[in-house]
Amino acid sequence: MTRKIILGTRGSELARAQARLVEKAIQATQPDTKIETRIITTRGDKATLLEREAGRKGLFTAEIERALLRGNVDVAIHSAKDLPSETNPDAEIVAVLPRGPTDDVLVSKHPGGFASLPQSAAVATGSVRRKRQLLWKRADLKLVDLRGNVPTRLRKLTDNNWDAIVLARAGLARLSLSLADHELSFEGRQLFIEILPPEIFLPAGGQGIIALQVRVNDENMKAIVDLVNDHRTLLCLRAEREFLRLLHGDCNCPVGVLATIESDKMKLRAQLFTDQSAAPREAQLEGPHDELERLAVQLLNRLQAPVAEQGYGLPD
Repeated sequence: MTRKIILGTRGSELARAQARLVEKAIQATQPDTKIETRIITTRGDKATLLEREAGRKGLFTAEIERALLRGNVDVAIHSAKDLPSETNPDAEIVAVLPRGPTDDVLVSKHPGGFASLPQSAAVATGSVRRKRQLLWKRADLKLVDLRGNVPTRLRKLTDNNWDAIVLARAGLARLSLSLADHELSFEGRQLFIEILPPEIFLPAGGQGIIALQVRVNDENMKAIVDLVNDHRTLLCLRAEREFLRLLHGDCNCPVGVLATIESDKMKLRAQLFTDQSAAPREAQLEGPHDELERLAVQLLNRLQAPVAEQGYGLPD
């Protein structure tokens, strides 16, 4: 029997592009199923700058989750990095698409990348994590707060007297904004792109991942989205989210965490900025990918241990 699936998502260009990727993936496994995408306005779309600075986690996901629990949509689609580390117990992230790029990118008016930015350059970002990473390596930079969807952010760069902005590479890729030859053409303006080194710019937990959330008692929908699930990406997301849950980290906590899997080994790396130092505390470990909860606990313990006990020094 042909049935209808309603996807719930935000209305930004990136959110719609991500919903289309989910629709295409489900349609490939369920060709006779009709799929509708329902746009939901979130609190984050209407929030003031003050509200966003007070705590961004959940601002872009809570209304979509509520629509799911009310039965207005069957699958809630989220950018995984926007999700709080703990969600409603009646909803569950049961599937993810294959992970996109995890890198951050510098979009600049100047060629030569991060190292070539002028002294006291103005760099815009809305992420506390990125701000701390930028100042860690360039204390001279003047940081500017940046909000809005990806095209709005690029437009602000071209319209303001700023030198550069920092964005997620996955968002640019999903909007088909090419990074060919380290350049980007946007509305007639030529901009320069540098993929920032992950050793310094460790991404936010969940960065590059599109998460599919369903009601915990909806076994039929679980079976459908499981057909499009990338199992290893889901394991990595669960490890990153468990680490953040243990840390009580949210978007305003300057923390980066990344899990990767090679063969049967999961590697977890974390970076946490505190008020005591410009440099972050860092830790990494690896172990069996089916022991992700234990790995998350060990990573946090290692990150919080005295430096002398960690077996490595903090960056200069």
